[in-house]
Amino acid sequence: MTTLPPSAHAGTLNRERIATPEAAVDRLEELYAEATGALRDAVERYLETGVAPDESQRIRFRYPELSVTYQPEGVPVASRRAFAKFSVPGVYTTTVTQPAAFRTYLLEQLRPLVSEFGAEIEVGVGPQEIPYPYVFERGDELGRGAVTAAELARFFPTPQLAAVGDEIADGTFDLRDGEPRPLALFDAVRVDYSLRRFVHYTGTDWRSAQPWILLTNYHRYVDQFLRWGIEQLSDPASPYDSVLLPGGGKIVRGMDAEAVEAIVAASPWHRFQMPAYHVTAPGNRGVTLVNIGVGPSNAKNITDHLAVLRPHAWLMVGHCGGLRQSQLIGDYVLAHGYLRQDRILDSLVPTDMPIPALAEVQVALQEAAAQVTGDRGEALKRRLRTGTVVTNDDRNWELRWSQERKRINLSRAIAVDMESGTIAAQGFRLRVPYGTLLCVSDKPLHGEIKLPGAANAFYERAVSEHLKIGLAALDHLRANREGLHSRKLRSFDEPPFR
Repeated sequence: MTTLPPSAHAGTLNRERIATPEAAVDRLEELYAEATGALRDAVERYLETGVAPDESQRIRFRYPELSVTYQPEGVPVASRRAFAKFSVPGVYTTTVTQPAAFRTYLLEQLRPLVSEFGAEIEVGVGPQEIPYPYVFERGDELGRGAVTAAELARFFPTPQLAAVGDEIADGTFDLRDGEPRPLALFDAVRVDYSLRRFVHYTGTDWRSAQPWILLTNYHRYVDQFLRWGIEQLSDPASPYDSVLLPGGGKIVRGMDAEAVEAIVAASPWHRFQMPAYHVTAPGNRGVTLVNIGVGPSNAKNITDHLAVLRPHAWLMVGHCGGLRQSQLIGDYVLAHGYLRQDRILDSLVPTDMPIPALAEVQVALQEAAAQVTGDRGEALKRRLRTGTVVTNDDRNWELRWSQERKRINLSRAIAVDMESGTIAAQGFRLRVPYGTLLCVSDKPLHGEIKLPGAANAFYERAVSEHLKIGLAALDHLRANREGLHSRKLRSFDEPPFR
């Protein structure tokens, strides 16, 4: 077990009682602006003059801290909601970064805690220092002169891996007697770490990420997503207002076709390991697509960082190998279970822990498939099969077929891929609703393998329809957002925040 870092009561400064959630977030924004401004000014001053901050100045370089106290009188309030509620009475705290960007999320959590549970809010300056690289947007601001990172680290707080962890999300922390309980799954240091990693891997600003996420393992889905997004901008009835590309490209309504084509062509997506594309809409209704590439390592990596943004759902829409003779190339697989042979999460979510299918997501995916294909009943069953997906960490697992056959047979698996089980396990672990709809691109056990000619014909025919199903499923989930955040993903001893 890991002990939580020093709490608010050990190092919080200027704690003050705040009357409303709105005022609390306002105060968090003020404190964060003061802290980051002081840190940025101090670094700039050092780069210009060589004058380092003293201890009295350095104490200003801290994240703001949010504290919520719940002391019920009489019978505790009961709520069937999966989040924004308390497991036990007490004091709950977390440090906060970028409160202006997370304002909607913070208010969604705080308002029920105050209105339904009578919780009291306090805000102060927390004990965690803000690492200096996190207050500069690009990082090249630090490249002036002969000052090295090692020199800056002597006088300014730096990212410390020992202070970054998922102990709260994984439930591997110990509470000291008299110490506050965690208010959120991720503290400010963990969030900032992932925000910067997100930019590095995807080539896009983390503020661009939308709360409805599609993950894919083939770039051809990107082409279709861009085509769909650009079409939305030419439709007056569409709620979407921009398309954002890796490297900073932005397409908005009213652009002519030649300008749009030039922006798409200029995007340096190939520079980024997992390029992301965002079709934005007001009110957190936009969609993000991330091409995560192939393999469970990438799948875990990107979802570790997406999770701090607290998305409403992520769905895997990619290709798989069909394992049944009755399947045809282009058929769909709706995963209701996973044989997890990815091995990357075994210590965090052991393989004997079930990863449940989420009813709301399953229904949305099936209804979306019927809507897009036009098939219902038996016709839909012929094209869409529900079953277990094997997620393997070895792309050439077929070379071990004599060893794999028995386990696959016992699992009744109907498809194999390299990412879906990891993404589902990460959703379960990090409390993000998840689902998987795969398209059969080959049947390795039945002699139908990926050959260039057949594969290209399949891609042209199937990718567009598959992507439309994923987008339609997100529409269904968006319309049922209140029921989406399932209690299946919450433990008995959860932080109040989703």
